[in-house]
Amino acid sequence: MDELPNGNGAAPLKRGRGRRRRQPQPRGASLLALPLRPRKVRRHRKSAASRVAALRARALLSEDSDSKVESVRGKRERPAELPEASRSAEPRPVPVRPRPASATLPRRVEGRAVLSRNLGKPAPLPGSHVDDPERPWDSPLQQVLAELNGIPSSRRRAARLFEWLLAPLPPDHFYRRLWEREAVLVRRQDHSYYEGLFSTSDLDSMLRYEDVHFGQHLDAARYIDGRRETLNPPGRALPAAAWSLYQAGCSLRLLCPQAFSPTVWQFLAVLQEQFGSMAGSNVYLTPPNSQGFAPHYDDIEAFVLQLEGRKLWRVYRPRDPSEELALTSSPNFSQEDLGEPVLQTVLEPGDLLYFPRGFIHQAECQDGVHSLHLTLSTYQRNTWGDFLEAVLPLAMQAAIEENVEFRRGLPRDFMDYMGAQHSDSKDPRRTAFMEKVRVLVARLGHFAPVDAVADQRAKDFIHDSLPPVLTDRERALSVHGLPIRWEAGEPVNVGAQLTTETQVHMLQDGIARLVGEGGRLFLYYTVENSRVYHLEEPKCLEIYPQQADAMELLLRSYPEFVRVGDLPCDSVEDQLSLATMLYDKGLLLTKTPLVLS
Repeated sequence: MDELPNGNGAAPLKRGRGRRRRQPQPRGASLLALPLRPRKVRRHRKSAASRVAALRARALLSEDSDSKVESVRGKRERPAELPEASRSAEPRPVPVRPRPASATLPRRVEGRAVLSRNLGKPAPLPGSHVDDPERPWDSPLQQVLAELNGIPSSRRRAARLFEWLLAPLPPDHFYRRLWEREAVLVRRQDHSYYEGLFSTSDLDSMLRYEDVHFGQHLDAARYIDGRRETLNPPGRALPAAAWSLYQAGCSLRLLCPQAFSPTVWQFLAVLQEQFGSMAGSNVYLTPPNSQGFAPHYDDIEAFVLQLEGRKLWRVYRPRDPSEELALTSSPNFSQEDLGEPVLQTVLEPGDLLYFPRGFIHQAECQDGVHSLHLTLSTYQRNTWGDFLEAVLPLAMQAAIEENVEFRRGLPRDFMDYMGAQHSDSKDPRRTAFMEKVRVLVARLGHFAPVDAVADQRAKDFIHDSLPPVLTDRERALSVHGLPIRWEAGEPVNVGAQLTTETQVHMLQDGIARLVGEGGRLFLYYTVENSRVYHLEEPKCLEIYPQQADAMELLLRSYPEFVRVGDLPCDSVEDQLSLATMLYDKGLLLTKTPLVLS
């Protein structure tokens, strides 16, 4: 476990060239050493990479960090003694927050909530008091979100937000030494660090104004005497029912808060580009002196952001190698199933706790103080094993079709020396049989459609993704910023068009993927996704063969601009039709605002 307090006497992390221990290699890595032959969808007239290289006039600026990092490995922190006043402080009912006029709320359609995709700038941060003269400053979260609005590259925005989330821990150190390996605790001693992300007032407002249902959006659970209970009544989660369950000792778990909170949506939509994997979240509100869930492990990488109150956490290493980096969540454990925790600590507002999948954990409130935390989750079923599980059947199919060795018959007598009953046999025929299997498995790698499987996983990620949140610049320079409107009984400001001189690039990195399917090319994109997981079917555009090289160039040149007239198409008509189609769909932005022709 790595504990990263922000001060308080721990020795700073050494940055010299100390001797590094060899890191364990992922299981099954030997399979990846097989020579893999990419199987192209089509032949390219010219490398898109060479065109991208010609566009790169300058390197992206890197974000510098001034933070100091302090680390303690392998120690277990006992719960800190809470001040006497905190022990006796009983949380009062949360105040009812008026429904903000600017917030993004569901539209009622046929009796269910349909969330607006609401591309662009999210509503003002919950609890924001920027214009309040008694509070002229912004929280660290509000400051970093404002900073992101001024960063033109979505890649750099994702890197900057993740850097802020881990601070003062450097991201490169985290990925190199801790990711998927260790539990990490970051102490900040700044209770305002996450202010504006989510609060109990936000939850209360959702119960009053949103179509929140027990079981679908909200769970009420408690853990008493070693037994987990879920007490979800049927129907809508109205404040009276939800707060009565809370008062009775139930923890409230809000599933998919990004569907209701514009700020959580923005937070996750930016970070999903950092992970290259779906980023989700749950919010947990636990009453004082209670525990909502039994000890268990999950199948996701978990980042716990303590928002309000305090909570005692115990984290345990996987009990055996089969549970390390678990692919499925565990059943509930009893206390007798657990050993000694690798980490035991009380989280306070502003603290961050990370633990890999397979790490058992449990948390409880003590000393009369409630707790509110958000768990950011990612990397579910995103492993080498999952990738190879898709590759190997296709590789086997291709090998059988293309190589006669895979179609030759088995030895007539192989059952005389193969099988469990012959496992100790020294028969030379058995040795020859095993060698033949090894040779064929090695050859199998030559037929592995690695790129095709990567494209399908990328297509799935596009479908899983949240819709993008646009910066002011992206909104102004895309179709969303066109001044077309209805005025005096007719549409006005109509007629802005792209020309061959217009310079464009993709709206953001990672919002679209070109995939070959059945001999045709499709561009799958995220801009029309819902904030509710898989509420919409995958969205795509067909890209014609004469426009394929131009589409690849646009995808790979981000964030550099490309002149429409320089797109590698056979005709000006093809250049303009591709660029116009992408712009109208909200996938392109221009270097300068379009003007009326």
